[in-house]
Amino acid sequence: MNNYIELKNLSQSFKTNDEKITLFESLNMTIQQGRSYAITGPSGAGKSSLLMLASGLEIPSSGAVKYVENDKRISLDAIREQVGFIFQQFHLLPELTALNNVALPLKLRGDKQAMRKAAHWLEKVGLSHRKDHKPSQLSGGEQQRVAIARALVFEPKFIFADEPTGNLDPKSAQEVATHLVNCCKENNASLIIVTHSLELAGYAEHVYHLANGTLSKVSLEQQEAVACY
Repeated sequence: MNNYIELKNLSQSFKTNDEKITLFESLNMTIQQGRSYAITGPSGAGKSSLLMLASGLEIPSSGAVKYVENDKRISLDAIREQVGFIFQQFHLLPELTALNNVALPLKLRGDKQAMRKAAHWLEKVGLSHRKDHKPSQLSGGEQQRVAIARALVFEPKFIFADEPTGNLDPKSAQEVATHLVNCCKENNASLIIVTHSLELAGYAEHVYHLANGTLSKVSLEQQEAVACY
């Protein structure tokens, strides 16, 4: 099996007040299923835009995003069925219980096993005992764990996470990071994280830094040096 997303000569720019702003130019990156990636860098560098481009939610100014499954190129519509998202804001429906929030993506697809699968994934993230609680009754860390279960419940091949621990205290952030990474490994899903947190980036197998329009891979030695610093 060889499933991957290839970003080739990707550029993204936009206009504001008759001025052209270029976030980045000619970026190249390959995202293999089953691997984990972190994209770090300063605010405004274009990290979230790069995430949106890779997932097919935005169109690049130039360059191409290629989706490959079993060594055959597939369409953007096909990849959307295999992509899950986790955001800094949890985006849970306040009127639904944790269980029903997780089951919702499957219910929308007509899956008759939605509730059983949702219960399984809540157990995976350690929240079986909170399945009947609504978001307002959950802590921030618990809400994000529900969001992780919801993103993984339909077993996507690629998970995109934009600052998934940005609103959490250090202890909750560590718990969420552990659950997120472990669940993706168990599901053989690729994990692509955009984060300011060096601690969270340290969970990834491959770390990239986006700054001044350039995407560069961070070596293990560089990661260790920054962590020590």
